Amino acid sequence: MTSAAPSFELLPGAADSPVILHVPHSAREIPPAVRTGIVLDDAGLERELDHITDAHTAEIAAEASGLSPVAPWRFVNRLSRLVVDPERFPDEREEMLAVGMGAVYTRTTHRAPLRPADTDPEPLIARYFRPYAQAMTEAVAGRLAVAGRAVIIDVHSYPTASLPYELHGAGPRPPVCLGTDSFHTPGELLGAAREAFAECGEIGLDSPFGGAYVPLEFYGTEPRVSALMVEIRRDTYMSEPGGPAGPGLTRLASALAGLVDVLTG
Repeated sequence: MTSAAPSFELLPGAADSPVILHVPHSAREIPPAVRTGIVLDDAGLERELDHITDAHTAEIAAEASGLSPVAPWRFVNRLSRLVVDPERFPDEREEMLAVGMGAVYTRTTHRAPLRPADTDPEPLIARYFRPYAQAMTEAVAGRLAVAGRAVIIDVHSYPTASLPYELHGAGPRPPVCLGTDSFHTPGELLGAAREAFAECGEIGLDSPFGGAYVPLEFYGTEPRVSALMVEIRRDTYMSEPGGPAGPGLTRLASALAGLVDVLTG
């Protein structure tokens, strides 16, 4: 779980593409200095990573990019969300604080201790969260400057059965869940996604997970930034938890590429 890889990576697409495929939760890497603050033993940490990691979503995004005539940009987190979760609010606005899963997690997917409850999140937020947020902000600003608009497509996955940490786990768990934002998800974007993923099974809306990621600099104020979260149920493309990918991955990548094509057309 140690690596010299960067914390995140912006992989350029076509110069005029407005699309950024954002992959925040696909990695398992944890720097040694961060590992020392986690109370799980090595076996327990591996089990937690199996449950919490959106395994193979970086591969789905990469394959989709390769299939797209106008390649999207990709912003990929190279560290585990157990280091910091770049999609959480870094303050009291974050509802997942209720289960110890703000920007810096103190509890596991099964609500067991991950870090001491009195852990100060600020060092990890300063070292990892803020640089990530700034880089993503700059990536979006770059698309706005060149293409006049930016479309963020979040690529996520979720387990077939709900986990104890989920605040809204009692709702539907369709093969594909589309997470929306009332300001940043226009009807045209949602309609294009429904059509693109139609062959992947039932498509749900904002259940079991809702919302869409937009850097705070643009959130709720910049209508040229649109966003959609694509949540894929894991049994449709991999063995759970944390197992290998199956043939469903290519089908999903093709669907995602189809969405990218519509958005760049």
